[in-house]
Amino acid sequence: MADTLYDTDLIIIGGGPAGCAAARMAASVGMRSILIERDRLCRNLYRIPALNNVLGGHTSGPELADSIVAEVKGTDLCRLEIGRYVTDLRAGKDGVTVTVDTGTRLTAPYAVVATGVGALQPRDVTWITAPAGLTLPPLWQAQAEDAEGRTLLVLGGDRPIGTFLRAHPTTDTRLLVAYPAADAYKIEEIREDPRVMLLPVEHLTLASAEGASVSAEAVGKDGVRHTIAANAAYLSIGNAPTAPPGDLTRGADGYCPPTDQHPRVIVAGDLRSARFQRIMTALGSGSEAALHAYYAARDTDVRQLAHH
Repeated sequence: MADTLYDTDLIIIGGGPAGCAAARMAASVGMRSILIERDRLCRNLYRIPALNNVLGGHTSGPELADSIVAEVKGTDLCRLEIGRYVTDLRAGKDGVTVTVDTGTRLTAPYAVVATGVGALQPRDVTWITAPAGLTLPPLWQAQAEDAEGRTLLVLGGDRPIGTFLRAHPTTDTRLLVAYPAADAYKIEEIREDPRVMLLPVEHLTLASAEGASVSAEAVGKDGVRHTIAANAAYLSIGNAPTAPPGDLTRGADGYCPPTDQHPRVIVAGDLRSARFQRIMTALGSGSEAALHAYYAARDTDVRQLAHH
């Protein structure tokens, strides 16, 4: 389908569930694609120990990721550029130009951007004060041995806490979940778990988080100060969009609403909004993005033929 003026029919930026679904759907309608991923395909999916909201009988992230990756790698029409990242995306009247870190420029009629999100750090939110330069791991990276017999301070009430508890149902641990008012609706699914102690806070100051000792001071809604001690600290404060530089329209929250983009740029997956960050919605939006490009290109071809 590709015109000789382009390197491929579709450039896909990001190799998570949305990007992989776009590549697979593109191939199913005869479109050649180039998929660019700076890490490994479905990187974050491999780190999710338990799943309960996907079709197909998959019960763990690695199991689903293996299935998705095998499908993409078996797709002859998709060229993988693994270990590369995009330094610039330009969209014009006739197509897109994507520059990768090697300096190579790739062209196509359309691009799907599915670079997703990355974990926020304490410095990214106003309700936490932490030592300069402190970086903490997200909770979903913790293993059973990290939690067994230990008290973990979890900053934020985001949904990966529930995933962690389901993945480690017999692990003897205590989670001290300090969360702001904005996260109150997220903690309903963990409220009844006996391993969880909920700590609604106005502000939390992390004094230290090194080795096997964590100390913090929390200010509750009533203004009362509480001292917190734990064996380790993990994050569950949400994510930030990781859009590539270039011609993308970003909202005030950093996300890239699909309806605000250049007609040649299609946003898919978690990069669209914080509201629909689920594996199933990512797969669906990636597939839809590829079909969008397919039908748009076909309509353009029909109009060009009509003018001749």
